[in-house]
Amino acid sequence: MRATIIVLALLQFCACTPSHESSDSTVLVPDFVIARGQEHYAFSRTIPPVIRVHDGAIIEVHTQEASDGLVVPGMTVEAYRQVTFPDDFGHPLAGPVYVEGAEPGDILAVTLHQIELEDWGWTDTDPHWAYLGDELNELHLKTYVFDEDAVHARFSDNIVIPLRPFPGVMGVAPDTDEMLSTIPPRANGGNMDDPDIVEGTTVYFPIFVEGALFSIGDTHAAQGHGEVSGTAIEAPMQIIYEVNVLKDGRRISEPQYETDDFYAVTAFALTLDEAAKKATRFMIDYLVEVHGLEKHEANMLCSIAADLKIAEVVDQNVLVSMHISKSLFVKTGHP
Repeated sequence: MRATIIVLALLQFCACTPSHESSDSTVLVPDFVIARGQEHYAFSRTIPPVIRVHDGAIIEVHTQEASDGLVVPGMTVEAYRQVTFPDDFGHPLAGPVYVEGAEPGDILAVTLHQIELEDWGWTDTDPHWAYLGDELNELHLKTYVFDEDAVHARFSDNIVIPLRPFPGVMGVAPDTDEMLSTIPPRANGGNMDDPDIVEGTTVYFPIFVEGALFSIGDTHAAQGHGEVSGTAIEAPMQIIYEVNVLKDGRRISEPQYETDDFYAVTAFALTLDEAAKKATRFMIDYLVEVHGLEKHEANMLCSIAADLKIAEVVDQNVLVSMHISKSLFVKTGHP
């Protein structure tokens, strides 16, 4: 199991092993469980929390697939074309979770400890959502069946897709009474659809309201960078995650995340150009604040060693990330 990564006030990072491990060091015992049937479908500070948890809590959630039951296992294309999604459709999200001690200006660190795929999923291509929607003329649907040990989805007789499950939507509540759509990514997180936020990742969210009010859902069994058809392999899952409130450290304006191997920033915008520029600025800020580089050095390092990635292009706002390998930062000497 990967360690939980916590930001220290001195802008450094340390690994802290969760205290909820069982004796075999592979099973986490959750403090709280959110079962299906308690979903919400928007982001707002007015949505009441389903649970209140302590800082450091381990939470298990059971997510619905993105259609919230409108798509069913084995559905035919003909039946799917009769389905009508509501105009105010929102992703079914598990939460909100009120985290004690979380205050505006803090950071909520969410570590994804375990992600377990259930037994089915689906993908569509929809002219309304697809990146090339104006070149498509009708809906198409594909469904999948997974057994307990599945590591691939069978796309066709001669194509298999590696399974890499992750939550498409993760976010804290924005500071508004308005019931905001879950469709676009925003500063609070939301529908980031970033396929690199997988098991073992710690995601950092700027907190805008007391208690943070964290939610998660829209779980994907696999997705390419871009999500160009408008959907991934949408699938129900079970997720165990940990929440930690970080105070007196760096300030971030949009989510960032890390694994054992890399640190990443994210940026949303209406255009890829704007999002890519924001992501570059955020990475430069990180390198200056955490690693002590001068701004011009950080800019050069981004150019020669950091990677811009398109997470998604189909959710009103686009999302771009930038990754940098932790292996670059040696303590002494040269590699």
